[in-house]
Amino acid sequence: MALQSDPAKNTDKAVLLAVDIGLRTGLAAYDASGDLLVYASRHFASPGRLAKGLWAMLGTYPNLTHLVLEGGGHIASLWERTAWKKQIQVMRITAETWRPDLLTSRQRRSGREAKRTALVKAREIIARSTAKAPTSLRHDAAEAILIGHWAVTHLGWVQR
Repeated sequence: MALQSDPAKNTDKAVLLAVDIGLRTGLAAYDASGDLLVYASRHFASPGRLAKGLWAMLGTYPNLTHLVLEGGGHIASLWERTAWKKQIQVMRITAETWRPDLLTSRQRRSGREAKRTALVKAREIIARSTAKAPTSLRHDAAEAILIGHWAVTHLGWVQR
């Protein structure tokens, strides 16, 4: 279950996968130089279907070293357990963790405004990356892109 056509599949660099958790899941993969490689939005019919697809999804990248999850609850636990079995480092965050670093207080006033701004900023990141330009972009994928951007900066893989 690859994210898209996958330039990261053959990379020898470490890979970070950022996930906006839910049954409607946003995903964004970055390499160790901070380049956005690929992004996607996936819909899972149930937590059981998600659990069945996680092993393959995390296996898409042989050099996946970091998994950054925004969200919590049972679904986050499914991601964490699978990542731990694959010896992938896991960081669980909330929107309040990354949004202050990437969005102004005005842009964070409401969830709707934050999601609208995330779409704009995600398109800017895509334009500077090797990832394919979107034909459409859902807010969950846009937020995953920003979560990943925050994470590679936070980890020191790239400068702000």
